[in-house]
Amino acid sequence: MRDAKLQSEEIRDPKDVGPDVIISPDTLAQNRLPPRQSRTRKWPVLDASGPPKIDLNEWAIKISGLVESPVSFTWEEFRALPRVKVFADMHCVTRWSRLGNLWEGVSTAEVLSHTRVLPQARYVLVHAYDGGWSTNMPLEYFLAEDALFADSHDGEPLPVEHGGPLRLVIPRLYAWKSAKWVKGIELVDRDQPGFWEQGGYHMRGDPWTEERFS
Repeated sequence: MRDAKLQSEEIRDPKDVGPDVIISPDTLAQNRLPPRQSRTRKWPVLDASGPPKIDLNEWAIKISGLVESPVSFTWEEFRALPRVKVFADMHCVTRWSRLGNLWEGVSTAEVLSHTRVLPQARYVLVHAYDGGWSTNMPLEYFLAEDALFADSHDGEPLPVEHGGPLRLVIPRLYAWKSAKWVKGIELVDRDQPGFWEQGGYHMRGDPWTEERFS
């Protein structure tokens, strides 16, 4: 049986995805592979401790930290927010790249628009359901036009092994910053290491400058 997530040999071009899709800038480059990356047609599964068990009736995503008022959404409330589609490549620090992903969900900017972010907020800590896992990033990357919370990939619901029901997608950073199984967004004034960053991974993680390790 053919793997439904196995891509064809031909690399999907951004001009073929439709006018209603946000195009991640890196997909427009002549060479879409960052240094020392190799394209995979598969979609490898990598995580720290395996998928957590999540009950959608109890699921929530919370915004906290340096905001005027903390906000949370239930699954139904989140799904009712305005939606976007994003065409982006994905680059893993383990040196594989999956080119031409079509994500659908809610933009990070839309989610944060439901509260006022305080001026001193400069960084984001994203928290996940799997054992207190977290990751960090500058606010500017979190709010990039092609950044979103995705519940769909290539036209299908996001599989649990890839972060379903909801994962963050930050296309311009290595894929470990695109947290799976998201449950919280914390705005902070200084950069704070998350799970892999505490283990020696880079605090930012730009694949084009090979920011793999600190």
